Amino acid sequence: MKKGLLFLLFSIRAVIVFAQYESLGSWNIINLRGTLSDKWSFFAEGQLRSLKFYDDFHYHEFKGGINYEIKKQFRLTLAAGKYDTYKEGGDFVLPKNNDEIRLWPQLLLTQQLGKFIVEQRGRVEMRFTKSGYRNRFRYRLGLNYPFGKNTQGFKPFQLSVSNEIFFTDNEPYFERNRFFISANYKISPFFSTQLGYMRQFDYKINDETGRAFFLVGAYFDIDFRK
Repeated sequence: MKKGLLFLLFSIRAVIVFAQYESLGSWNIINLRGTLSDKWSFFAEGQLRSLKFYDDFHYHEFKGGINYEIKKQFRLTLAAGKYDTYKEGGDFVLPKNNDEIRLWPQLLLTQQLGKFIVEQRGRVEMRFTKSGYRNRFRYRLGLNYPFGKNTQGFKPFQLSVSNEIFFTDNEPYFERNRFFISANYKISPFFSTQLGYMRQFDYKINDETGRAFFLVGAYFDIDFRK
């Protein structure tokens, strides 16, 4: 536990130093995953974001879905969610920039590369927005490095880096690039935490443009097979 706390404190310090010249917003995640069988699981997640450091809250989303393990390295997801973006200048300023419902299938491929885990994620979003229906396509490439003494069937620490691109089937086609680094600490099989830094660039969409965020995540995992 002491090593875990030191790791989290070091991660916070590293994120702050890395982003000391940025105007940081906040990005907060609560995620619950339930394992039903070797093949099936479900998840639910809520997010809350602000354009300043825990001030000027402008975005929240709620989503959930089901996962199916096609093979050990392939996971298929079908999910839906509610996504709301507010105007800048305060907390949840009306009228909203965007009020949206999304349906999205997703495919996740993971591969072991020595001590690293390579992740590739592709997602197709069907977006029902206040401005009409839109399609969007996302691809994320990530690299994870789990480490630490394996005492409970898993390595407690993980460092991650990823980059994700967003594009559409309409001009200008490219919408967003999102770069992310994080440090994770898995306290128990049931609970893990995440601290990270996210930098994204948006092109002509109703969301935060060219922003940096300090990310805090809490992840719960319940195994209903036990």
